[in-house]
Amino acid sequence: QIMKNIQSNTAPRSQFTAHSSQFTAPSSPITKKWYAIYVRSRHEKVIDSELRLKGIESSLPLMTTIRQWSDRRKKVEVPLFRGYLFVKIELKTEKLSVLQTNGVVKFVDFNRNVVIIPEQQMYWLNQMVDSKLGLHPEQNLPIGSEVDVLVGPLRGLRGRVKQKNSRTRLVVWIDSIMQGVSVELDLACLSPTSPKTRHIRSAHTGEYIV
Repeated sequence: QIMKNIQSNTAPRSQFTAHSSQFTAPSSPITKKWYAIYVRSRHEKVIDSELRLKGIESSLPLMTTIRQWSDRRKKVEVPLFRGYLFVKIELKTEKLSVLQTNGVVKFVDFNRNVVIIPEQQMYWLNQMVDSKLGLHPEQNLPIGSEVDVLVGPLRGLRGRVKQKNSRTRLVVWIDSIMQGVSVELDLACLSPTSPKTRHIRSAHTGEYIV
């Protein structure tokens, strides 16, 4: 009888222990997002390397330009946006590590809130860099309607047209750093953006401008 009482008292306890594990809160998935950071000018490449050594995903868009010396000319790669780098991190856990990197000044923010860069903007920025079509930094957003690229490696990209010296350049604006990048394209490759898709932001359309 005593053994029966012991078994009856212990059974519910073991049952509760097994059942309680079902109420353990699942761990939240870590979501990394892109952010722009101010860095020491002319040290972008070194800082980019240091961030990568820390295991931080970093992006430093480069463009090719020609430098003239007294005896020769040489093609060199320079930062597309001087004084800026882009990092893809989980802000809560990796922000401090980024800020502690030598040469990093601060995260780009607005009203003291760190600005998130949409994934599609970074996608198309990388596509433009990889296209080798000849990039140029832009400080002003052209006035005019949006156009879409119809053919070529940048098909689906959206921007605004800038014409200078009979040449057509497509300007893509990055709001977070208030700068843009342009690429020279044939006007025949562009088409006015349809009103139905003008306000769509997706990884496929590559829209940068709100």
